Amino acid sequence: MSARAQAVAGTRQRILRAVRDLAFETFDLSPTLETVAAQAGVSVQTVLRHFGDRASLLDAARAAATEDIAAEREAPPGDVPAAIRIIVGHYERRGDFVVHLLGHERDDERFAEITGPGKALHRTWVAGVFAPQLAGRDDAGELTDLLVVATDVFTWKLLRRDRGLSRAQTEARIRRLVDAVLAPSRSSAGGTP
Repeated sequence: MSARAQAVAGTRQRILRAVRDLAFETFDLSPTLETVAAQAGVSVQTVLRHFGDRASLLDAARAAATEDIAAEREAPPGDVPAAIRIIVGHYERRGDFVVHLLGHERDDERFAEITGPGKALHRTWVAGVFAPQLAGRDDAGELTDLLVVATDVFTWKLLRRDRGLSRAQTEARIRRLVDAVLAPSRSSAGGTP
């Protein structure tokens, strides 16, 4: 890649990062072009040259944030301690923002445009991370539902923010929930349901 192309790509990334940082700092999902340009250290004309218009900028920023979040949450399938550490770390960075979004998703479609795919991403994450533990289980769908709840941002919020537990305590409690969900059912262990 030429130096010019690298500079153009770097500017584009700086603009997208500015939109993301503004959202996380101010909970504003629709910053003005002027605000974005100032945050990125570029002119409004530069923003427009890269994205065409404000709507395209916001769409590109949402797509880039989704990619970043998916990468941030990557965990090795079957490694429960790593998965819990990674998801709690993600919530430590983004949880308050996500809870804010979820609190407004019914009132503002801009919020729902983020939370809907976010919920799907979380369920896909759960299915992938816990795939080895769910393989061959007749109740895999039900267990996936329960694992989604056990690892949900609201579970983190209840423990970390509402109860004031430390990160380590929060991880330990989520681990107990996950372990309980994944424990063999009495019917599969030879007992009665």
